[in-house]
Amino acid sequence: MSDTKGPRWLDWAREIQALAQTGRHYSSDHFQTQRYARLTAIAAEIMAEHSQLPAPRAARVFERQKGYATPRVDVRAAVFRDDELLLVREASDGGWTMPGGWADVGDVPSRAAEREALEESGFRVKARRVIGVYDANRCEPMELFHAFKIVFLCELLGGAPTPSEETTEVAFFGRDEMPAVFSGERTRPRHVQDAFAVLADPSLPTVFD
Repeated sequence: MSDTKGPRWLDWAREIQALAQTGRHYSSDHFQTQRYARLTAIAAEIMAEHSQLPAPRAARVFERQKGYATPRVDVRAAVFRDDELLLVREASDGGWTMPGGWADVGDVPSRAAEREALEESGFRVKARRVIGVYDANRCEPMELFHAFKIVFLCELLGGAPTPSEETTEVAFFGRDEMPAVFSGERTRPRHVQDAFAVLADPSLPTVFD
């Protein structure tokens, strides 16, 4: 289980949207397609009722989703210098996170983590093993879709701390020096704890939900 649980209305809205998206993909009946469209609208209305996201905007995002509905994939790079973990400060909310982001279609997951680390921090890294695969329902800030998170232990190869358009600061933190505010669901205390645990004992198995 993840170390944070989203509100039930968010779970319901995501599930309704996913069922409607998959139903539209397989349906060849006009009336069934209309029913799935209505379910998509209901999911958007639930989102709007409990958040600041306008229903028309949520509906447009939902309607653009095609094919069988599956979780998205978020990758994170756990990079250590001696006993300190690399974190970047997100420009969007001011919170700290391990560098990473959504994997793109066609990405090799490990290379996506390496690329994100370079783009967001200025450091060249090499993914060496998977620390964990996590359920990653996002709710702070709210995201519309369910996600899985893969955290890679990465070797530091070189580079220099260089913020990007998405990050304002780059720094290394010891285990007892973690910043007070993390960036939403991008990095949670559990991910940090698991990264330090693997650093201390490389024989530990991969964590998974």
